[in-house]
Amino acid sequence: MAAPASGYAGTLTVMRQGESLGAAQDLDFGIELLNRARRGQLEPTLRLYRPEPTVAFGQRDAKLLGFECASQACRELGFEPLVRKAGGRAAAYHRGTLVVDHVEPHHDAIAGAKARFGYFGEMLATALRSVGVHAAVGEIPGEYCPGEFSVHGVDTEFPAHRVKLIGTAQRVVSGAWLFSSVVVVQDSAPIREVLTASYEALGLDWDPATAGAADDLLPGVDVPAVEDAIIKVYAEHAELRDGDFRTLLG
Repeated sequence: MAAPASGYAGTLTVMRQGESLGAAQDLDFGIELLNRARRGQLEPTLRLYRPEPTVAFGQRDAKLLGFECASQACRELGFEPLVRKAGGRAAAYHRGTLVVDHVEPHHDAIAGAKARFGYFGEMLATALRSVGVHAAVGEIPGEYCPGEFSVHGVDTEFPAHRVKLIGTAQRVVSGAWLFSSVVVVQDSAPIREVLTASYEALGLDWDPATAGAADDLLPGVDVPAVEDAIIKVYAEHAELRDGDFRTLLG
């Protein structure tokens, strides 16, 4: 699989974030890393962490009349409502998910921006397939936060049943880019519940059956296994070196 036109570095520093910084802080820290990369203060970095329960609304969601009701529903269900800078609709995640932030300084970050979606989407689908999940890239009808390059899983016993497993988003600034992916691995019921309440309050149509987790399709798979699989796939495309996440907090 050829890299997108903009490419990505031959060496990536892998930062495994052991503890959440807090829902809002985790989301903001990705943008902070992007800004550091833009200023030449951060080398190409892969950050992986398990977030606190969060519903990340899109900018358009925040302008809808039902946004405050949706936010209150999130809080009542134990999820913190936030508005992300990237586009799209509401997406939910919690400790049973894995967030992967890939940050790169690049002199022409806009070049190949769309190609990255397909490229990294296929890499992530490959990682899921390597642990036994039947995964593919492509939007499925009725999915939450729909995207052309979402990664979905297929129920092998009922192939018509497909569930969204990974949503991706990208932020591009002059001199750098951030590609962020949310992988839903375990415990899909709370995610389905909070999305149902949120989308109802916002007046948006979707199919709750499309919200699932990898362990719905492959019982027993867990976040550490998927994290290791993603890093192994990245190692086929770049030279990886381990970093200490704490050094980013200074």
